[in-house]
Amino acid sequence: MATTRAKQVVYIATAQNRDAEMSARIHHHQTRRPDNWITVEEPVDLDQVLKEYDRQNHLILVECLTLWVSNLLCLSDSSVFALKKAALLEQLRQQQCDLILVSNETGLGIVPIGDLTRRFVDESGWLHQDIAQIADRVTLVVAGLPQLLKDTQ
Repeated sequence: MATTRAKQVVYIATAQNRDAEMSARIHHHQTRRPDNWITVEEPVDLDQVLKEYDRQNHLILVECLTLWVSNLLCLSDSSVFALKKAALLEQLRQQQCDLILVSNETGLGIVPIGDLTRRFVDESGWLHQDIAQIADRVTLVVAGLPQLLKDTQ
């Protein structure tokens, strides 16, 4: 989707390189990205980066929201998540450039045991619902096949 538009793509990566497995995933993503894309690594302050690159000639691709949720939930200050979520949603309402948000559906399977994992599933689901209300288009990809859920364009 990002390469089909004649705009400068700004790729916002939310992953943090904390172990060998994530390092391999990050490397894989880096090698797949076109050289002319601007890459910004931001694990927490997503609203600020969206604001900074919000230009009509830009298309911003965020990958991914569920990693961003994980990053926030694992901070020592548990109140940061609510503040950052509110700031993100407010910025999305104001965003002028084309924007693609990639996320993972976490509510279709068994919810693991543990406070943090249950909160992650809940918060991710609520975030997806809030963003779907704001978004012009929502697409669920299953087995590589896009399923259009909402299109108001």
